[in-house]
Amino acid sequence: MTGYLEVTIDKFTFRVAPDRWYTREGVWVQPSPLTPFPEGEGNQRVKVGLSDFLQQRSGDVAFAEIKPVGTRLVVGDEIASIETIKVTVALASPISGQLIEVNPALETVPEAINQDPYSTGWLAVIEPTAWDTDRSRLLDAAAYLDMMRHAAAEELP
Repeated sequence: MTGYLEVTIDKFTFRVAPDRWYTREGVWVQPSPLTPFPEGEGNQRVKVGLSDFLQQRSGDVAFAEIKPVGTRLVVGDEIASIETIKVTVALASPISGQLIEVNPALETVPEAINQDPYSTGWLAVIEPTAWDTDRSRLLDAAAYLDMMRHAAAEELP
């Protein structure tokens, strides 16, 4: 993945991966390029993670706990929580479906979320049950960048 959308506010630079969908809270969703979405549901995979803005805003991740494989989720259910030196953040599932894979690296290297939130720091893979409906609630990269720019500007002193 190359070619991030970026915005610099004060001394902070925030990146947004253009090939994903985002929640307003900063969780990203990336449909797998290997499993195109045909008419209807099934045999689909969606990777989920934290945006660069959310991980920077939360602080250095010391612990990440993701729900176990097999967990059925609806939009808004807790999919994971991350603990930093600043806060503990409960992360809501951006889509409905079944959790089919958890990033095994996060057990020993939770800081991967901070180091590379759009690649090695992903959280989980979900097999969606209502992708078209759920996707309509998400922001594309440009809309998320704009929302993030306003949120970051408001937080500065």
